[in-house]
Amino acid sequence: MTTMKRIAAVLLALAALPALGQNIDQLQLINQAEFRLLSEDLGGALAYRPQTPTEPLGVTGFDVGVGLTAARIRNVQILERVTSDSASGTIPVPSLRLHKGLPWGFDVGILYAALPSSNVEYIGGELRYALLLGGVAAPAIGVRASLTKLRGVDQLELDTRGLDLSISKGFAVFTPYAGIGQVWVESDPRGVAGLQKEEFKLGKAFIGLGFKLALFNINLEADKTGDVEGYSVKLGLRF
Repeated sequence: MTTMKRIAAVLLALAALPALGQNIDQLQLINQAEFRLLSEDLGGALAYRPQTPTEPLGVTGFDVGVGLTAARIRNVQILERVTSDSASGTIPVPSLRLHKGLPWGFDVGILYAALPSSNVEYIGGELRYALLLGGVAAPAIGVRASLTKLRGVDQLELDTRGLDLSISKGFAVFTPYAGIGQVWVESDPRGVAGLQKEEFKLGKAFIGLGFKLALFNINLEADKTGDVEGYSVKLGLRF
């Protein structure tokens, strides 16, 4: 309950936050150690977030919605240097998301996200398989492979690949869920003298709560990827 209150408080505070508001285009101003820290922050902030319970949608099922994540990074001063402007420790990330049920317990999902007034945008997707479909008495258990790819930043190519195991169990209109996994990050500076490609992995853990009333769906989620904390809400339709 405390975690859900924290999610709500952080997301309400997003209304008062400015967007990133500038472009990442000054990587030549940082050294390799700082580039690694920046890459860890961006990898954690832009990695794939489920924002849906584990239970599969079924072959005719759809889940479509808009999401908003508050990603809390650690190295704000480095982000300020590469954007040549002030930056917030909490980055708001809006996204469009679509999930579709497939046969044999598979689900597929795609997303598009962009930071307003910035050159930071990314696309992503997931493929999830239900090890247990779930039911009245049994939880759903699933394994997910995911990826994201940064776009729009000329000086940086950043990709993430994730693998996680999650569980969910519905109770009336509520479906809590949780999961653990790992994210692999590749961060490659483009044409920036003195900087080299970084490759590393980040641990991931998340919990969430889905609320469904008729076709309307609200999803709250908290996660930690590396040192980056993320608090998300998604509003949409599930049918």
